[in-house]
Amino acid sequence: MAHDSDLPCDGDGRCMICKINPPEEEKITCKTCVTPWHLDCLSARPQTLADAAQWECPDCSSLVSSHAPPSAVASGSEPSDSLIAAIRAIESDASLSDLEKAKRRQKLLSGGSDDGDEPAEEKKEVAGGSGSGSGSGGGNDVLKLLSGSFNCSFCMQLPERPVTTPCGHNFCLKCFEKWVGQGKRTCAICRTSIPSKMASNPRINSSLVIAIRMAKMTKSNAASGPPKPYYSVLNQNKPDKAYTTERAKKTGKANACSGKIFVTVPPDHFGPILAENDPERGMGVLVGETWEDRLECRQWGAHLPHVAGICGQSDYGAQSVALSGGYEDDEDHGEWFLYTGSGGRDLSGNKRTNKTQSFDQKFDKSNEALRVSCKKGYPVRVVRSHKEKRSAYAPETGVRYDGVYRIEKCWRKPGIQGFKVCRYLFVRCDNDPAPWTSDEIGDRPRPLPNIKELKEATDVTERKSPPSWDYDEEKGCWLWKIPPPDSRKRASTVDAGDGTQTKTVRRKTHIMSVSERLLKEFCCLICHKVMTQPLTTPCAHNFCKSCLQDAFAGQTFIKERNCEGRRTLRAQKNVMKCPSCSNDISEYLQNPQVNRELMSVIESLQRQTKEMEENAVTEEEMLDADVAEEDKVEVQAVNSEANEDIKESDEEEKADAKPSLEVNEETKAEANEDVKESEAVAKPSPKASKKRKAKGVTDNAPNKKVHQETDNMIGDDVNKDETVKPGPTESEDLKVGEVGAGAGAKTRSRKG
Repeated sequence: MAHDSDLPCDGDGRCMICKINPPEEEKITCKTCVTPWHLDCLSARPQTLADAAQWECPDCSSLVSSHAPPSAVASGSEPSDSLIAAIRAIESDASLSDLEKAKRRQKLLSGGSDDGDEPAEEKKEVAGGSGSGSGSGGGNDVLKLLSGSFNCSFCMQLPERPVTTPCGHNFCLKCFEKWVGQGKRTCAICRTSIPSKMASNPRINSSLVIAIRMAKMTKSNAASGPPKPYYSVLNQNKPDKAYTTERAKKTGKANACSGKIFVTVPPDHFGPILAENDPERGMGVLVGETWEDRLECRQWGAHLPHVAGICGQSDYGAQSVALSGGYEDDEDHGEWFLYTGSGGRDLSGNKRTNKTQSFDQKFDKSNEALRVSCKKGYPVRVVRSHKEKRSAYAPETGVRYDGVYRIEKCWRKPGIQGFKVCRYLFVRCDNDPAPWTSDEIGDRPRPLPNIKELKEATDVTERKSPPSWDYDEEKGCWLWKIPPPDSRKRASTVDAGDGTQTKTVRRKTHIMSVSERLLKEFCCLICHKVMTQPLTTPCAHNFCKSCLQDAFAGQTFIKERNCEGRRTLRAQKNVMKCPSCSNDISEYLQNPQVNRELMSVIESLQRQTKEMEENAVTEEEMLDADVAEEDKVEVQAVNSEANEDIKESDEEEKADAKPSLEVNEETKAEANEDVKESEAVAKPSPKASKKRKAKGVTDNAPNKKVHQETDNMIGDDVNKDETVKPGPTESEDLKVGEVGAGAGAKTRSRKG
């Protein structure tokens, strides 16, 4: 391996030995790994320019000599020629991505052959990214991407409870603690020094926890069936803040009043708060949900007391506890913790807080409530506060709900300050995964931890009967084996104002791909956008490099002081607090290192998201074109059918018109014959007319009868075909009438 004093330049071009940024003429680049080195800090420098052109760094020269293929070593005097040629061929191949080049280099340096004959499936998976599997957003590819970038360097697995060093490398919490416990104070990868505060109290990177869990959930859902809904609490779904009076504004929130209770569970409700008890959102209180303070936590029913750490009744049981660093005896291990009871401090008079214990604690009041929950096996809701500074599982800001726990044992023992304290062993038993784990499923029954302090404990209480809240092997979840106790208090309801219950309206969540959701988690805490050149502070907060530098622009690391201009005082360090917490990051800001692993993941996710959007747009355009073509074909078919119907109707009308014309002609002929007969009948002989005149009788009956019969016949024919115009028949008819009428008139005049 390389000499201990030989170190390359870091990602920003800064020498890791002399801590300066040398000019380009003082740097030398390895021909194999293309890593820059400071020429003045090398233990063995190249003598000539030819040697400098073919120079290999100490790491590559020792790696080639120890891991070169046997055939290459035995073939000639220069064993590294074939290896160098293969590496340069890989670097010059423009068709390969950075990930493929890294994999091929690693395979080549490990002794394998790089002939490019990889399986077609692997090439498709590496090059395809998230282009395939549009339904799940490429969950398997995202998981592979995270595995290739975020693996712990000790266990070579995705980090469990990841810890990110200021130099941008990720490790498991246990691996990091083991490394630091051996006295190491440098990064295991780049040998950058680790701050002492981080070594003593490492913080879990919550962004990586969420990203790894989402990728695992997507893979399991793709194999098991439809994806599970992923809930995220948006700002518009957050409740109104607690209100304060004008008098209370001067002293903070000491006299603040809690706002509206948004859940419909009674104050003595045991267990998790489900969706049916959340009329505002229809989601319930989710594990990992964070509030600004205890007042807001009270509004959602997770933990009702504003100040007290235990919510319960001595004869009924405890519903919830809060971990806020009130007692130094507490021990937090995430899935289980040792909790210290309340009491033992003198709070008489005007003493609101007193951390000095002055007498022993007893199993009474809230301590007895916890013991009742231990005996009955009731689930206890647990919230963690940012005030717990000794725990790696506490949130950075606010108050967070971490699920339900069960008290397995309780006892009394002498505390750190010498007085007896009540101790409780809490073990997690929730159906949802903890906020600090990457698991996609909840807890399973686990063996109890070995507690050393039980040897000197007194008043030990263990549960003898079956617990009320237990794990069901058939259903695979935690549930109430014994029904919970009946509530002794009335639940708060949400009314619409007129006495009627408000209707629960559930928000329809927008379905996003895994890449989009991961990019949403990798947002800067200052600009709230996807990070560019991400920086991870020692307190495990992520920011853009430009945003963090702009936040402290114009500030110096050292504050110069003087005594009214007379003499100079000792310089003072300028405290620069993290924008998201109260930790001092002034030392980190002197040389911030870009988190290269996180930046590569963000860039890969952005490429995948862009490809998916382009594919979606192309599919929509193709679908729109198909729909337009189908609509055009349908319109043409409808038009052709309409034209055919019009033609058929015209032919039918013509066919119906021919018989009607024939009938009209026959009717006209018959009418003409009838008119002629009537005229013959209507003209009497001269002798008969003379006899009628002599008798004084006028007989117009034949004329009337013939006239009526003719009108009836013509009327029937006209009703059959109204389109026929009146012909000569009507004129003849009128003449017959006139003749009849005139004859009658002459007869009546003579008679008169």
